[in-house]
Amino acid sequence: MPKITIEVPEELSNQLAEIGDRLPELLRLSLQQPALPAHVYRYILNFIASKPTPQEIAAFRPTLEMQQRLRSLLLRSKAGELTPTEERELNKYEQIKHLVIMLKAGSLPNFVSAQ
Repeated sequence: MPKITIEVPEELSNQLAEIGDRLPELLRLSLQQPALPAHVYRYILNFIASKPTPQEIAAFRPTLEMQQRLRSLLLRSKAGELTPTEERELNKYEQIKHLVIMLKAGSLPNFVSAQ
């Protein structure tokens, strides 16, 4: 197994000492987080679950925080500075954007008629 050496602040070092041999497992789990934070999915699902009217669907927008993050990712992408994790995050934002466009265009008739 490869060995990695890093410098960490004293407080973090103490916390790492407490978890002992569980560190590889915790690192693996932290790297397997969803591409987007849970609050992004929750925001969209809450909107859909609210059974929005066609007018609310047309007015639906990402939060200011989501817009700023997407703008940052796009700028970093154009500069060729995205990490693989950020690239996955940007791809998820693009998938959500496509779904919202389909929803607004009425291309998801089962959703609109289910109201």
